[in-house]
Amino acid sequence: MTDVVVVESPAKAKTINKYLGDGFTVLASFGHVRDLPPKDGSVRPDENFAMDWQADERGSRQMAAIAKALRGARHLYLATDPDREGEAISWHVRAMLEEKNLLKGVDVQRVTFNEITKSAIRAAMAQPRDLDQPLIEAYLARRALDYLVGFTLSPVLWRKLPGSRSAGRVQSVALRLICEREAEIESFRAREYWTVAAQFTTPGGAAFTARLTHLAGCKLDQFDLHDEAGAMAAKAAVEAGRFAVQSVERRKVRRNPPPPFTTSTMQQEASRKLGMGAQGTMRTAQQLYEGIDLGGETVGLITYMRTDGVQMAGEAIAAIRGHIGESFGAPYVPEKARIYSTKAKNAQEAHEAIRPTDVSRTPAQMARYLNDEQRRLYELIWKRSVASQMQSAELDQVIVEIADAGGAATLRATGSMIAFDGFLKLYSEGRDDAAPKDEQDDDSRMLPPMRERDALKTGEVAADQHFTQPPPRFSEASLVKKMEEIGIGRPSTYASILTVLRDRNYVRLDARRFVPEDRGRLVTAFLTSFFERYVDTQFTAGLEEQLDDISGGRADWRDVMSAFWQDFSRAVDQTKDLKISDVISALDADLAPHFFPAHPDGSDPRVCTACGTGRLGLKLGRYGAFIGCSNYPTCQFTRRLVVDPKEDGEADTLKDGMRLLGQTPGGEDVTVRRGPWGLYVQQGEPDPEDKKAKPRRATIPRGIEGDKITLDQALGLLSLPRVVGIHPETGEQIEAGLGRFGPYVKMGAVYGSLDKDDDILTVGLNRAVDVLARKLASVRTIAPHPKDGEPVIVRKGRFGPYIQHGTMVVNVPRGEAMEDVTLDQAVALLAEKGKPLKPKGKAAAKKAPARKTAARKAPAKTAAKKAAPDGDADTQARAAKPPARKAAARKTPAGKATGKTAKGKAEPGEGAGPRTRRTATEAG
Repeated sequence: MTDVVVVESPAKAKTINKYLGDGFTVLASFGHVRDLPPKDGSVRPDENFAMDWQADERGSRQMAAIAKALRGARHLYLATDPDREGEAISWHVRAMLEEKNLLKGVDVQRVTFNEITKSAIRAAMAQPRDLDQPLIEAYLARRALDYLVGFTLSPVLWRKLPGSRSAGRVQSVALRLICEREAEIESFRAREYWTVAAQFTTPGGAAFTARLTHLAGCKLDQFDLHDEAGAMAAKAAVEAGRFAVQSVERRKVRRNPPPPFTTSTMQQEASRKLGMGAQGTMRTAQQLYEGIDLGGETVGLITYMRTDGVQMAGEAIAAIRGHIGESFGAPYVPEKARIYSTKAKNAQEAHEAIRPTDVSRTPAQMARYLNDEQRRLYELIWKRSVASQMQSAELDQVIVEIADAGGAATLRATGSMIAFDGFLKLYSEGRDDAAPKDEQDDDSRMLPPMRERDALKTGEVAADQHFTQPPPRFSEASLVKKMEEIGIGRPSTYASILTVLRDRNYVRLDARRFVPEDRGRLVTAFLTSFFERYVDTQFTAGLEEQLDDISGGRADWRDVMSAFWQDFSRAVDQTKDLKISDVISALDADLAPHFFPAHPDGSDPRVCTACGTGRLGLKLGRYGAFIGCSNYPTCQFTRRLVVDPKEDGEADTLKDGMRLLGQTPGGEDVTVRRGPWGLYVQQGEPDPEDKKAKPRRATIPRGIEGDKITLDQALGLLSLPRVVGIHPETGEQIEAGLGRFGPYVKMGAVYGSLDKDDDILTVGLNRAVDVLARKLASVRTIAPHPKDGEPVIVRKGRFGPYIQHGTMVVNVPRGEAMEDVTLDQAVALLAEKGKPLKPKGKAAAKKAPARKTAARKAPAKTAAKKAAPDGDADTQARAAKPPARKAAARKTPAGKATGKTAKGKAEPGEGAGPRTRRTATEAG
């Protein structure tokens, strides 16, 4: 009899089970076990915001495993992640078990831990607690909000703005930030200004540069020298002067280390220094948190990675200070430990900062156990954590004022040198945007020794022209920083929000900067025109504060929801009578500077280029927005704004249907081509003498843009499948490849599909093992067959579980769980009702001509050829039935199709909903 512990991921479950021993059964929930059904009515405001919950197949399977493990158990420990989403998952698990009366006599308790180490796990198990109801209510409020906004606002978008995808509570505000920054850039007008700098030589012969700051006794502002004539006059005044040192100011400057990482600062720094996106950063951090195999022992290398807290545990600080003293010396250890407090607006649910679980595991020691992304991110986290407790850096700064004897001009030279490097010996923080050269830190610029009244020899004097620069586009790092500053979103949502914006084709990344697509600008213009309040940053930040009050027990979640819904539903109702012409007029006026920029010659930018008399304007058609002429139908000029990548893709970059990338080492051309199902890469050309021989080809998967694919990426795709590594438990080889349904990993006969965010060319062993673990959960080997010794297996099929022995299959009786099937029962079913597997591929297509007509009358037989790779017995049985039963056979698929239709009705939220798999996606 063992106690049951429920965590979120299978990787974590295995590690924790080793720590706790045989007295515990540790199972994974794989994220949320149920969620709101994706259809109208799942949240009912008129019934005090009652919610319907529904478990999918995966959630039902995991709950069945938990229920089975609970038989005879006395304790159930809910050990999901230590945040709001983790609390909600535990609540769902308990609620589903209570609904089935499976918790009688079972003591249910909640345990949390910030790191997956043996000491942390055992300490957490010794201090269980009850579920945190305010956190659960905060989850309910967020989930209801995102659902209601998505399912209410998105249909309005579809009706009034054809071609748009969806709207979300935080997603739309983030999109507005990107679009408004782009509008700033487009409306920006550069201003000219000049600077004057001179070379001087000291009496000792040392040279340095100084910049002109005062002219004729007046201080120069940025635009005082606004043209070449003024700059040349200033240059002449400097060249004619006789200069001496007027003053020398020396001062010491201390620079303190930055605090350890929070979720957002980790994403920002990984973007700046490592070039990693927010989604990839969180996925890699999840792997480091859940555990890495260190020579036979799986150990979590970092603490929990979804946090907005900057504090560290006392024992961790003590260990880091000890390591600093041993590795760098006593001068690098400050007298007192540094204690940090968060400055982020609306910071809540603060756990420890992200830090290494054991500072003695240095990046150099861990490198051989980690893949490249894990190694780089762990090194960044480790260095930032250690540096946060190091001594401040000290700089000697010197400011020298140089004046003309006649007072015609004054120049200034600045420089500094590092007197004591302190934390800079280990770590320096990155920057969002490159500062102008003259504004960069002068840590390494030194000035020669000088004293007051030293006469200086004037050398070359230069006048340089400059132009002001527009504000930079948002990068992932700077957008996350902006969202955190104004208080919208939360650490668990940043990565998913950015991913949703790209998936909806509202924005694209260009040189690692967000550029809004026309579709995104249209959606933003529509929302700001008719729902301005709900995409206002202050309103969204204020709503976040109310949600924080709920999690802190200071507000009732239903009261908050009621106040929001009353105003929001009224705003939506006001758009029911909104005419398309009103929408057109509002968007045309709002986006005129973008779609019709002013001509340099002053001519009207709206004059039709086709007929010369019509006026161009924004139009809405069946497939979205476009530019059209007012003289339609006489003039049929149109210009598309939104290009569907499925239709046009990268057509402009493909000449004659192909684009040359380069050559293989063997000299064969590698090209990008367009086929009937999209873009692909090809190596070489067909052999005209051997028509059966085809050149090597590979589909370009999602996540790689056809117009930006590199030769190395193409060669990587063409070389698939590739070996990922050896499974640490089974010893079998794992491969990664591209199949008919996308990227996958494979071990023997077991295939696992990769997510859209996984890079097939770089996916690592830990990720592959996790994907296969989920797949293996749908396959159960019962035992060898008593007659021939071949294994008897239970598999999850398309229409339910089935038993397989060799080439014989039989469906598991209705209502029977695949975990409960015994060997005797399986053998009996195979003997009584077993049917042979249908052949696949070309063999299945070769049928006798006499049966050709019958096959046409019974299309269900064709479906047998498309059976799941697992050999779905149910599918084959349906295919084998006579035509008279065809309608009954389609009953279940029709039900599934209906579900898909409902699911497609609206896309709620911005990816901040249920996390279905914490090891692969970042949501919350």
